[in-house]
Parts: sequence; structure tokens; C-alpha cells
Amino acid sequence: MEKTITPGLKTTCLAGSIVAGIFGLIYMLVPEAYQKLIGVPIKQPTETTVVREFGVAFLALASGSWLAFKQTSVDKVKIMVQMIIVWMVLGALVMLWSLLSSELPAIYWLYEVIFAGFAIALGVLYPRG
Repeated sequence: MEKTITPGLKTTCLAGSIVAGIFGLIYMLVPEAYQKLIGVPIKQPTETTVVREFGVAFLALASGSWLAFKQTSVDKVKIMVQMIIVWMVLGALVMLWSLLSSELPAIYWLYEVIFAGFAIALGVLYPRG
């Protein structure tokens, strides 16, 4: 018998899809305006490309989280959820490193909370199914 995905894991995948989708669209469609809004204006054209590519990566993450949410079997989402956990753990570590070693706007602490929160939630919920 297939092990089914718990409601908690499904909800976390849905929430991750929504959050990653929102940031992905913002980064991809309006990188200059968003960066200016948070106090990190883009100074070179190459920076716009990097932010847009980051947006595309978040949209890919959002689509994977959405596909995981739509499934019912843990076996069908195993690799995707493991990849998201790795992304979130590494994202949290790199963000914390950046926050402690650079003068970043306060909104970057929100990013740290998002990365760490999803890493912890998925790390706790994934083993349960």
C-alpha cells in the first residue's frame, strides 16, 4: 500500500508554492522596482539579469511545490521534497551568513525567516509523509 502525504506536508507544499510563486514573479517581472523598494537598487544591467534568473529559479521551485501538493503518494514527491529541503536549508544558511557579514536591509531578515521556516517545517513533516 502506498504511503499517502499527510495534510501538513500538503499544506506546506501549497504555502511554499504560493510564496515562491509571488517572489518569483516579482523578481522576474519587476526586478528594478522591487530592488529599489527594498533599498538595494540595481546598479548594472547584469544585476537585472541575475535577479530575473533568481525569479525563474523561484518559479521552478513554486511549480515543483505545486506538483508535490497535487500528488497523494509520498513516493511520487520524495525527490522533489528532498530537493526543496536542501534548497531551503542552504538558502537559510547563505542568507544568515550574508546578514551577519554584510549590511543588508532589514527585509532580508524576513527572507531568512521564510527560508528557515520552510526548512524546519519540511524537515519535520517530510519524514511523517
